[in-house]
Amino acid sequence: MKAFLKNNRQAPRKVRLIADAVRGMNVEEALAMLSHMPNKAAPVLRKLIVSAVANARQEDVAVKESDLFIQTITVDKGLTYVRYMPRAFGRASPINRESSHIRVTLGRTNAPKTPTAPVVAKKKAPAATKEKAPEKKETETADAK
Repeated sequence: MKAFLKNNRQAPRKVRLIADAVRGMNVEEALAMLSHMPNKAAPVLRKLIVSAVANARQEDVAVKESDLFIQTITVDKGLTYVRYMPRAFGRASPINRESSHIRVTLGRTNAPKTPTAPVVAKKKAPAATKEKAPEKKETETADAK
């Protein structure tokens, strides 16, 4: 129930604005919201969420889009392409073209609980014990100063 996109050609700070708006939402609501947003990152995130839903259906055919919600969206910095712009007096100034890595994880609201076997604590095998010689107690003698 994960999907990721690497090297999206948009700055991470711009994509995070849109990712923060849909984080924690139901998938249907998020897709509807993203389809009406004017930002460049909105169709990219929408396509990525649709891909994550398809991955969820690949794992479990019975999963419905209405049962899924956006658990996490992380937007990390990707590659930075450096280009140069000519400036006055024969100089050049760098232009940084940033990219971003986007990772989406979906969760289920009505996740079926699978029965798990009870965890039984294992008893440790007795370690080989060495018999210790009885400690000698020193007794005080009358000659002690």
